[in-house]
This record gives sequence, C-alpha cells and structure tokens, in this order.
Amino acid sequence: MSRYDRLAYTSSVRRVQEEMGSATATDRRLREPAEEAEPLTASAAAFIQSLDGFLFASVGETGWPYIQFRGGPPGFVHVLDAHTLGYLDVRGNRQYITTGNVRGNDRVALFFIDHARQTRLKLFGHATALSIGDAVGLGGRAAELVERLESTRTEGTVEQLVTIRVEAFAWNCPNHITPRFTRGEVSEAMAPTLDRLARLEQENAALRAELSRRPSDRPAQGGPDNRPADRPVG
Repeated sequence: MSRYDRLAYTSSVRRVQEEMGSATATDRRLREPAEEAEPLTASAAAFIQSLDGFLFASVGETGWPYIQFRGGPPGFVHVLDAHTLGYLDVRGNRQYITTGNVRGNDRVALFFIDHARQTRLKLFGHATALSIGDAVGLGGRAAELVERLESTRTEGTVEQLVTIRVEAFAWNCPNHITPRFTRGEVSEAMAPTLDRLARLEQENAALRAELSRRPSDRPAQGGPDNRPADRPVG
C-alpha cells in the first residue's frame, strides 16, 4: 500500500470502486496505515530526471483545477533529495495562474510521461514559487539552490524558483499511452541506418565513376552515320 493510494482513494472514490467491482482489490492496498510522506525511490528519481517535460496541476480559489505543461532539457527538473523536486521557472505567457493557485493552495499533482517507453509516474506534493529576485536576495541556501538549478534549466528569462515537497507518488499503468518519439530519439535510432545508407551511396557513386571510365564494348548499331543499316530485299 502506498501513501498515494491513501490520499487518492477518498470516500467518494471508494463508493465508485464498490459500484464498479474493484473495491476488493483496492481494499488490500488500504489495510496498512501510510501517514508519512513517501520518499522517492532511485528509479522514480532517475525517471523524473530523464524527461524533458511534465504536466503540473493546481487548484484555484474557485475550486476549478488548472493544468499546464512545463518543458525543458532532460534533467531540468532536479531531484534535490528523496523528498524534494526543484526547477527554475522561466517567463511564459505571463498569466501566472499556477503561481497564484499555489499561493492559495500549495497542494499540486504532477504527471510525468515517457511516451517512447510507455511509462508514466503520478505524484502529489506541496509546491512553493519564489521570485528569483527574492531567492537571490535571501542568500544562503536559497541562493545556492538557484545556482545549482542553473546547471540544467529551460532556456529563457528565469522568473521563479519552484520547489515541490513530495507527499506521495505511484507508477501508472502503461495502457493507452501512444508511443511518441522526440527528434533526438528518432535521430539516435536512425543513425546506424543513415550511416549505412551514406556508405552505400558512396560505393554506388564509385562504381558509376568506374563504369563511366571503361570503353564501351557494345556492338555499333546502324551505319557510320548511326542510321539503320540497309537490309537486302529478297
């Protein structure tokens, strides 16, 4: 049983599970208490740091959820320790909906998906968003953290230091994840084929050049002026 199940399986969810016939299976996951925040495993940490994007869900004061995508180079989301994620947030459309939501309610959900390997990880946490000026101005650990996160980050004007204190996580089933590949993954997979094709083209060009240098051994057709030879009339 995981901390994630304990948080996700609310009373309303449990009633639906009973209606749909899955309550027996989920009961087994709720028999033991899981009240403490769940630390990330090594495999979960490596998975998060291997990806170039994730979905970030928050809830506003109206009660409506909001989801946004955050992307960058692989590793732009740093695993600071088994309980903390962090990244530098860069300027976007300047609506600041997620930032406003987090200030009112720090509970968030993150969704990490690897389409190529049909793997996904869902995570509950508590988020904070601190302006980069405030973070640097505070000095000490905050300034050191900004410097650490600068090593791998999204391109653009850095505006905020975002950290997520991990509360729980769970691996999701791979069903219905459409395999998709990044340009880099396609290039890497195609590299051996493209190399072989380039060698074959070079060999083909060399053979054509060699053939063009050889004298033609085909018999001449027609007369000296290249017209068809006269045929006897019989």
